[in-house]
Amino acid sequence: MPTFATFDGTVLSYRVTGQGDPLVVLPGGPMQDAAYLGDLGGLPAHRRLVILDPRGTGGSATPADPATYRCDRQVADVEALRLHLGLDRIDVLGHSAGANLAVLYAAAHPGAVGRLVLVTPSLFAVGLDVTGEERLAVARLRAGEPWYPEAIEALELLVGGAEADFRAVTPFFHGRYDAAAKAAVEGPARNAEAARIFGSDGAYDPAGTRAALGELAARVLLVGGEYDVNSVPAKVEAFAALFPAAECVVQPGAGHYPWLDDPRTFVATVSSWLAQPDSASK
Repeated sequence: MPTFATFDGTVLSYRVTGQGDPLVVLPGGPMQDAAYLGDLGGLPAHRRLVILDPRGTGGSATPADPATYRCDRQVADVEALRLHLGLDRIDVLGHSAGANLAVLYAAAHPGAVGRLVLVTPSLFAVGLDVTGEERLAVARLRAGEPWYPEAIEALELLVGGAEADFRAVTPFFHGRYDAAAKAAVEGPARNAEAARIFGSDGAYDPAGTRAALGELAARVLLVGGEYDVNSVPAKVEAFAALFPAAECVVQPGAGHYPWLDDPRTFVATVSSWLAQPDSASK
């Protein structure tokens, strides 16, 4: 895989797949090997994906200073990638925790972002909180599933502050909880040390980020999942309202990984939006 040296000399790797204009992809986890993204349901048929392995994951090197795992510090990695690619502006897609990095990058380098796609985004960078009742309301939509009784019991314990096996609630993150979903998401490794540091104290300034996003000229698309208990649809819609002009699409029947649940719908949504001329959003 191709590599580049970032601001502190750490060598990062990225995977390129597809043809057309580049779309820089930032994985979630946080700090999970980007392999879990696969080909995002077939999106390379429409865009050339440049999928970054964050520092300390996948083919990227471990940094000398673990403090650089913090989300705000990794903004410089995205900027180093843009410069390495020789692009004046980049289109960016961030999934889950990767959306935190994507919006911090957009806030710090607004002129360097062409279009921004946030897929089932984490909400920490902008200070939006999901209540336990909001999660449970989405979870109860799945009452007909065979795994539901055990999963809802565990989720009720967790949102109530009690101990429970988090693995029991995993089905709620998927519109289709099948073998393919399990293999795609549970297989690639996650850097646990880096994940602990990613959102640690100082990583986020929600008020400052919200103010910056309120002035962002770039086009923005947010994709939520109807069944996503992590980034519940109502909060994804609230996230969209922070931008001057953003489009929010909630994919029916999808969980936290909409390209796995219904790849055709996901790819059609994202590719058609990316293909629109700038004037279409004005």
